[in-house]
Amino acid sequence: MSDPTNPFEAMMRQAQEMAKSFPAMDAFSPKVFEAMMGTMPKDMMEMMFGNTINEGGLDARTRLLLTLAGLTMQGAQNDVAVRQTVRHALEAGATKQHITETIGQMSVFAGVPAMSRALELAGQVWDEKEEKE
Repeated sequence: MSDPTNPFEAMMRQAQEMAKSFPAMDAFSPKVFEAMMGTMPKDMMEMMFGNTINEGGLDARTRLLLTLAGLTMQGAQNDVAVRQTVRHALEAGATKQHITETIGQMSVFAGVPAMSRALELAGQVWDEKEEKE
């Protein structure tokens, strides 16, 4: 039984009721949200994450491969983040082999299930890219 005097429970109930009152919440789809995000152009990524401002530092491709490694280490639990990182890494000049090797290397540390999930998500991006071409 819930405690009606607990302010946290009352706040959570109120938040749930408020969320139910928004009609768009029924139609919300993470896939649609992901499609709206798009992919940053390589020059912009290089400026923000690469050598443009940080001369002699890591380039955008390397930073994105490191991000992908980190997401894989976490068990590739955030589908949208993994797919977006793969899209951005490709745009920044990473090849399918670079991405596969990055994910594969993480199997040593994160385990085969995490690696398999990340490869599955990367495969979805590659399939999507092939369909567009």
